[in-house]
Amino acid sequence: MEFLTQEQFKILSNPGVESTQLLSPHNSESNRVTIMRVVVKLGASQPAYKHASSEQIWIAVSGQGTLILKGQTRRSFAAGEVVRFADGDMRGFTNSGIEPFIYLSVTSPPINFSDAYTAEK
Repeated sequence: MEFLTQEQFKILSNPGVESTQLLSPHNSESNRVTIMRVVVKLGASQPAYKHASSEQIWIAVSGQGTLILKGQTRRSFAAGEVVRFADGDMRGFTNSGIEPFIYLSVTSPPINFSDAYTAEK
């Protein structure tokens, strides 16, 4: 069993986006999953990206915005909704709502996301 506390979480950030790694290779022996809490500030965006060999699930906790998908296709995404991206699926996000957008991200197999962010706490 592993029990993790805030002192063991790693916070990664890019302008307008803060990702708290709740369970990841840096603080867990799990080789099956990474779990992050992501906050996208009002008006901020996550550029489109993909993970070649991991699937990812986003669980929208609060707020709303726009998913940016393959071919610049766009789709609304709001609190209470869940989206699953298969290996290689393109995805990005823009917070077009009226409050910070918060989602949980579950990635399997786990990834070390440090290289995708400009700052680490």
